Amino acid sequence: MVDRNLFSYNLAVVAIFKDEAPYLREWLDYHLLAGAEHFYLYNNDSSDDYEKILQPYVEANLVTLIDWSGKLMQMPAYNDALNRYKFFCRYMAFIDLDEFIFPKTNQSIVEVVDEILSRNPNVAGVGINWQIFGSNGHETADYSRDVLERFTRRATNEWIFVKEDGFKGGNIFIKSVVNPRLVDYYFSPHYAIYFSDFKAINSDGAETYSAGSFPIVTDKLVVNHYFTKSKEEFVSRRLGSTTACWATNPYTMEIFDTNDRNEVFDDGILKYRAARAENFFVESDADKIRRVEKFLVDTLTQQSPFNAPAEFFAGKLETFLTCRKLAEVFKTQIGNKSAEEYALVWIYQTLNTDGALTYADLQLFVDELPEILSRPFPVAKKIVQVFSEKVLPAMAESAKISRPWKELKDIKYLQRMLNLILR
Repeated sequence: MVDRNLFSYNLAVVAIFKDEAPYLREWLDYHLLAGAEHFYLYNNDSSDDYEKILQPYVEANLVTLIDWSGKLMQMPAYNDALNRYKFFCRYMAFIDLDEFIFPKTNQSIVEVVDEILSRNPNVAGVGINWQIFGSNGHETADYSRDVLERFTRRATNEWIFVKEDGFKGGNIFIKSVVNPRLVDYYFSPHYAIYFSDFKAINSDGAETYSAGSFPIVTDKLVVNHYFTKSKEEFVSRRLGSTTACWATNPYTMEIFDTNDRNEVFDDGILKYRAARAENFFVESDADKIRRVEKFLVDTLTQQSPFNAPAEFFAGKLETFLTCRKLAEVFKTQIGNKSAEEYALVWIYQTLNTDGALTYADLQLFVDELPEILSRPFPVAKKIVQVFSEKVLPAMAESAKISRPWKELKDIKYLQRMLNLILR
């Protein structure tokens, strides 16, 4: 577990959007109140005035805006965010602009996620069930009012539907908050594939295997999904446009009718928003940098990596890889030496310590290996050598006994590639 003070953000939200300007401000402001500290927003060929809406958030360093053109770009955007920003955020949430993560208490999203994940050391994500909100009977759009104020009626908690082909929909679907350093890749908008033995659970502690989770759990966290909005909005925004997730538009009025659920009055998210606004606080960028750099230096100088006992290194690779990336970006110095070089020495010692690594550590390290190879420090080559000559053979022997054939195959492939690199 990496110390939270090493991260610029406790929670960042990742989303891809297209022509969502009327909804951006409310969605951002709500999630800031709920504990999000940064947003990685991928613009998929929008033609509205989204830049005007986002400008103050970008200038305040609350939003990183990335242009992301083309069709079927949602998964590439999610995986880009994982690869580029995973060492800056303790958690990442992956949601859409019509989805609002709603804790059922006055706690932040992070506080609730911390409670859920604390139950199991092999958990790297929380799957959160949808709550589908309907049109409230609104035929026309009223953009002068917030989405949360206009749509206060939803389906029952456990509502699902089953089509003739067996497809299940409704509140069974989930969205996720994850530890991005333990995610291999995002497979669908609803769930990630995690490293090795790591998994996602719901707030009851039950594992979430795929895009849906049943029984539907609504006690601590839900995702309020304002799928239909008014009929006018559905027609103009769903029927009349393309999306980042589909090559062709899948929406029909039959889908509107199915999801226009208004059985239950629920304004809990409005009360939550009001309560959170009373004590809202945002850490300044200057304070954030001071905090992160202090803990970065403290972590790398807590003792000598050459004198630390073997047991110290177990579970530390994620921390030292995080430190390396931060030191590179912040250009942090320790005395007259780069903090990144300190971090690379710690990484070398971790790799060189028997029993310090898990298979998930191996997977995370391999993702970072190209960057490590590119760094201008002599220890970088030593890291690759010890990884190739000691770590991979040991992992291969272990995989013969306890790992599936695919993992052994992956290790053998890595060995061949590294042998070529080191020649």
